[in-house]
Amino acid sequence: MMKQYAAEFVGTFWLVLGGCGSAVLAAAFPDVGIGLLGVSLAFGLTVLTMAFAIGHISGCHLNPAVSFGLWAGGRFPASQLAPYIIAQVLGGIVAGAVLYVIASGQAGFDVSAGFASNGYGEHSPGGYSFTAALVCEVVMTMMFLVVIMGATDKRAPAGLAHIAIGLCLTLIHLISIPVTNTSVNPARSTGVAVFVGDWAVAQLWLFWVAPIVGGVLGALVYRFIGKEEASR
Repeated sequence: MMKQYAAEFVGTFWLVLGGCGSAVLAAAFPDVGIGLLGVSLAFGLTVLTMAFAIGHISGCHLNPAVSFGLWAGGRFPASQLAPYIIAQVLGGIVAGAVLYVIASGQAGFDVSAGFASNGYGEHSPGGYSFTAALVCEVVMTMMFLVVIMGATDKRAPAGLAHIAIGLCLTLIHLISIPVTNTSVNPARSTGVAVFVGDWAVAQLWLFWVAPIVGGVLGALVYRFIGKEEASR
């Protein structure tokens, strides 16, 4: 089991460092910034690469909402929820610390500017309301779990699940970065929010509750639409 937990730690570390790192270091870099499209791709690529690297070890959840969703979908034991989530959160925080050390090496760095944290209201990139953020996070995570469970179904084409899941996370970011800076992952949100403190920590609860609710809903949706009919 320790290898599974270590894999979740490493995988979530890579997701936060790669995804949030692209947003903090490269999104608006003068003249050659990667922009929102680049950040969206970065998040998708972290999941895609880790799915190939550790999927056979831990299942590559990298996300408490995914772990809760797979549990609700009957694909993950309740006894492993807590250790998986602890490993994911710790991996996210360590990645946030590494990113902080790198980013603070530039003159004028100001962590209070956001540090890729998720937010709503005045802290939403597009000024979206609490309600908009709540609905967005629930629905995006719900669809993420539908894709995850469908792509990993034994009836799905073999060997392509990692690609579908990585591209799904890319699409989610393309849709929702302007709304909340895209969470759909409490560990990702926590990993950077703890270094910003203040408003980022005050609003962090939403980015735990909404993704977990969405993940469970997505699993239940797939259990309904994906249920095999009994043979007659």
